[in-house]
Amino acid sequence: MQRRNFLRISGGGFVAAATLGTAALTGCAPAMPDAAVEAWRGPAPDLASSDVRRWLLSYAILAPHSHNLQSWIVDLGTPNEILLRCDLKRLLPQTDPLSRQIMMSHGTFLELLDLAAKERGLRADITLFPEGSFGPEQLDTRPVARIHLTPDPSLPKDPLFAQILLRHTNRNSYDLSRTVPATAWQAMASSITPHALRFGHVGLEQTQLLASHRNTAAQAWHIELTTPRTIMESYDVLRVGANEIAQHRDGLSLLDAKVVWLNRLGLFDRSKAPAPDDFATTSQITAFGQKLDSTPGFLWMVSEGNDRVTQVNSGRAYARVQLAATALGLVMQPLSQALQEYAEQKVPYADIHTLVGASRPRETVQMWARVGYAPAASPSPRRRLQDFIRT
Repeated sequence: MQRRNFLRISGGGFVAAATLGTAALTGCAPAMPDAAVEAWRGPAPDLASSDVRRWLLSYAILAPHSHNLQSWIVDLGTPNEILLRCDLKRLLPQTDPLSRQIMMSHGTFLELLDLAAKERGLRADITLFPEGSFGPEQLDTRPVARIHLTPDPSLPKDPLFAQILLRHTNRNSYDLSRTVPATAWQAMASSITPHALRFGHVGLEQTQLLASHRNTAAQAWHIELTTPRTIMESYDVLRVGANEIAQHRDGLSLLDAKVVWLNRLGLFDRSKAPAPDDFATTSQITAFGQKLDSTPGFLWMVSEGNDRVTQVNSGRAYARVQLAATALGLVMQPLSQALQEYAEQKVPYADIHTLVGASRPRETVQMWARVGYAPAASPSPRRRLQDFIRT
């Protein structure tokens, strides 16, 4: 889910903008339009009194989503219910051809909604795929979930709710001098106990295994950067400058002043991918390698099976892990490339499954992420609440 920033100037030259994870391409820049991140201030105080479902959704839309596509559609036509569908115009057919990550991103949404419901004394009874599940290769217009809300004052609140507004994916360099403590790994592992996933991790004390994780991540990153159709999928949702970011409030944000200036002059060509040996590509590979070298630990979650329900529940588990990490002052960044099912990633896909001991035919690595300590990162843009709601 970390992405790239390649710039081609008209006439064939290239400019390498700031790497992802800096103030230029993350949704974390100081000049980020205030309107694009207003959702992170939380819902308006009077929202719950008008329709508590909108209050819940104000938290759910802050869930992590691959490429920040925010492919959630909710139907509020039935009182006390929320019907969740996938926006089929917001998919990733090149990097996520089986839509596994899209389904996980619906799971993160459902988990945050459930946490918010508990906070309001509501039980959220979630029925996944109430009209039948999607096939293994294609999504359709049937709902992903039906959520029925019932008042239940006896329902305990979940302490992870307090971390929702603080949770941000951090793509920067981490502090290699700080080891992730065993108590933190245990807390993250314990957070997913509602879901049938195997949690694993590697830290600084396992030098060779840590190096193998870094190497696999670097290889997968290189493949995605040098495969034109996968790069262009990111270009399609790249928002350059405050005006584009404020207009779309989704996708990948780029605020580097030089690039914004070139874009205004019509010199930033987003119609073509840079060649593998262009500086725009090689500099990204170098920069990401430095971030990997700064990483003191990796975590992963492995499922038995890979059906749509498992994918959604894996997303719910990841949301809980990241919130638990946030509570401990830790940051993380998902490493999606090696887990993606397109042909060019076949070797890294096999390698990461071997590294984490998930070699049996039915086992799938649903999530792999770098973990550590770093200065706080600012949030990514979010669309307006009403943009997600259908009646």
